[in-house]
Amino acid sequence: MSGKLSNHLQQLRRRFKTVRTWQLVLVLLPLLFFTATLLRNDHLKMVELRRVVLDADAAEDDAAIEESLTKLRDFTFSHIVVNLAEENGVQRLTFGTGPFYLEHQYLRAANAAIVAAESQVADDSNPNGNIYAAVGAICRPLAITNGWSWNSQGYLDCWTSELAKYPASDALSFDLAANVPSTELYRHNYVSPAWAPTPAGFAILACIILMAVIVVRLLIWCISNIVLLFLERKPANHQRKTTK
Repeated sequence: MSGKLSNHLQQLRRRFKTVRTWQLVLVLLPLLFFTATLLRNDHLKMVELRRVVLDADAAEDDAAIEESLTKLRDFTFSHIVVNLAEENGVQRLTFGTGPFYLEHQYLRAANAAIVAAESQVADDSNPNGNIYAAVGAICRPLAITNGWSWNSQGYLDCWTSELAKYPASDALSFDLAANVPSTELYRHNYVSPAWAPTPAGFAILACIILMAVIVVRLLIWCISNIVLLFLERKPANHQRKTTK
């Protein structure tokens, strides 16, 4: 049994030696194209899943947001997702989804904090209530004029800027800011592995192995030619000496 296996291995080695380096290059080129196609398909699938998340956010469907986020996260963690992401105005090549925000979900949570602040209005004897009532009297007409919804960023900005105009509203502004959630809670950035056991991953591995074989063969060819050149010059120099 071991003898047959040894014979098969020797036959494979002989066949591999008969393969030329240029033939390996010809195999590598379509393999690189095939690998790039697989990586592109994984990228497009990630974009599709991320779009589903953003659509669910726009529809203000929290259950759909959680479900789509789970699908996006599971796919990104199990596939090689190469992406050109923009962060702080700079585009860079990265593995994963890149940063994206659930803007509508954040605005709903921020608006809920504003509504909770407005609910503190009890009567004119309540100084906090007077301030919130005054801010509401300014921001509501602006929202109607500008077409802001109560979940819009403009309405939230109006509230925070108007509160800051009251000398006695520092504590109130602090309370409102404390109740408004951080935008980082609604920022997501799933990172994919640099290699995964997927069709794209095995294609990448095949490309790396094939490129390594080609490089090694080229190095051996260069070294052997340099050695042969040196050996050919040495007898020639020796013959000149004997002739003299």
